[in-house]
Amino acid sequence: MAAGGGSPSIVEFFGGEDGYRCGYCRSDTGNLSHGMWAHSMTVQDYQDLIDRGWRRSGKYVYKPIMNQTCCPQYTIRCRALHFQASKSHKKVLKKMLKFISKGDVSKVVSEEEPMDSHVEDVATCDFPYKSESQVSQSDLTPLAVDQAERVENEDKDSGETEEEENVQKVASDSVQICADKDTPVPAEPSHSAKAVHAPPKPGKGADLSKPLCRKAKDIRKERKLQKLLQNQTGTVEGSQLQGDQAFLLQNSKSKTNQPKNIEDFVFVPLPDDARHKLEFTRFLCDSPLEAEHTPDGPECGYGSFHQQYWLDGKIIAVGVIDILPYCVSSVYLYYDPDFSFLSLGVYSALREIAFTRQLCVKAPDLCFYYMGFYIHSCPKMRYKGQYRPSDLLCPETYVWTPIEQCLPLLEHSKYSRFNQDGKAVDEGRLKELGRVRVLHKRTVMPYSVYKKRRKGPSDEASVQQYASLVGQTCSERMLLFRS
Repeated sequence: MAAGGGSPSIVEFFGGEDGYRCGYCRSDTGNLSHGMWAHSMTVQDYQDLIDRGWRRSGKYVYKPIMNQTCCPQYTIRCRALHFQASKSHKKVLKKMLKFISKGDVSKVVSEEEPMDSHVEDVATCDFPYKSESQVSQSDLTPLAVDQAERVENEDKDSGETEEEENVQKVASDSVQICADKDTPVPAEPSHSAKAVHAPPKPGKGADLSKPLCRKAKDIRKERKLQKLLQNQTGTVEGSQLQGDQAFLLQNSKSKTNQPKNIEDFVFVPLPDDARHKLEFTRFLCDSPLEAEHTPDGPECGYGSFHQQYWLDGKIIAVGVIDILPYCVSSVYLYYDPDFSFLSLGVYSALREIAFTRQLCVKAPDLCFYYMGFYIHSCPKMRYKGQYRPSDLLCPETYVWTPIEQCLPLLEHSKYSRFNQDGKAVDEGRLKELGRVRVLHKRTVMPYSVYKKRRKGPSDEASVQQYASLVGQTCSERMLLFRS
């Protein structure tokens, strides 16, 4: 997807020399990051920025100084089309289905699912909860702005400028915030070797030379999913899917002796006498990202969205996501703590992965689910690595590396270069400082011109640092505001 033809991104760069409080290890000054304020930003620019280790919290966009900060934060993405739910993920999905279908409630969270029970990290919440009769789009839309304003006002004096703030616990009549899904879930053992099953003895077990028998129920499920995917894109039966799209359809077929996929849980039909009704609504919300529609993009377009979760007419959770050219990026979730027994943090992440897979049918490039940052040095933040298969971003060359290859390196050192090719360099690095675009006195100009016109002390070092961090491509598209 090419950059949109609308307004360009406009940013102010703040640098990042001063340390501030870390929300993970509680160091008073150990958290170091570069930051900039996004007055506006195109979805393509933000996509390119997060692929260079940046992340937004409201309108504040920041990039940890990886080799200096106390808790290095690695950008993580899940390959959504190949995602396979773990046993604990399936337990959350089954629990939700059981609650909706039969009204069964189990408020005892097992040891495998402490997603919503870890509340050691307490912080003030600025978002009062309202009942469904009080909620309107105008009420919900400003939330992203509130988050941004809080970041600006705090001036990075506390860990709450982090998009990765841990669960925020408030009174029973308030919402609970799980910023960027950062409520911990248990780590699962790494299964590097798959179990090998011995072939059956003659006359016993399945005949492996013959195709597996398929149940009529499984065939009906497959047809239902095909119809669902076709309705999503407005195609007709028999339309051809290629590449990863074909994989999605094939991988969603319920076959004998194969594990269920996420669609088997998310799109399962409910009985007519279901005790509860769970509905979803989605609409654009206020953020620095400019909404954009393209002919080959998703029906909903690109930009920032609120995803509302309504249970029996009552809003119980709202997730904020960014839909970008190559991914759905999870920003944060806030929910009614009365329903924490449903593990809404995990459930919403799984729903968003399923949503990413749906969007990919219409927009083939949109096939990743970004979960924010993976922090290996903070054990309760390692749960994101359980959404497999996933990759971590090399902090030096900005190439994606399977997480299985990264974990041994992170066990040895909390900061690590994942690209093992010692000669590899950042392909998007700054090459020509003079081509950086600058907005000065309401006039757009390259830095080479601005440098000649500028009066006063040179700001070349600051511009050089900014352009090095955002890369040559973004520095030539975005406008760097200079007073």
